[in-house]
Amino acid sequence: MQKDETNKAPLLNNLTAEQRLIESLRLYFLARELKTAALKKLEPNKSEEEIEKKVKEFFIYGNS
Repeated sequence: MQKDETNKAPLLNNLTAEQRLIESLRLYFLARELKTAALKKLEPNKSEEEIEKKVKEFFIYGNS
């Protein structure tokens, strides 16, 4: 474990189950936003619907 991870682990352990769920959802939606932005930059000619479909597939199947 890296030093930074060692320092953060106790903070995560102090969270309630509800707080951990909220944080995990926040990170999930942030990851979706980042993937959407990356696809828009890589494939500027794709429609919003096509981008959203690719993002959805990525998060379901885990492939790009």
